[in-house]
Amino acid sequence: MTSWQMVRILAGVFIMLSVALGAPSSPFFMNEWWLAFTLFVGANVFQSGLTKWCLLETIMRKIGFKSGS
Repeated sequence: MTSWQMVRILAGVFIMLSVALGAPSSPFFMNEWWLAFTLFVGANVFQSGLTKWCLLETIMRKIGFKSGS
């Protein structure tokens, strides 16, 4: 698995988890502030799309994931 694939998997997991914890209609609801984490992840995905740089992908490469192209 490449670093960019892992970043996208983690972003998806974080978004689904934070929506599940932040949506009042969810059976896993804890607090609406979890939706702020969803916004944070979305903003980072948006930023990485514009700049073609992602800190998490850099970290993934440093811990041993191969670079994707």
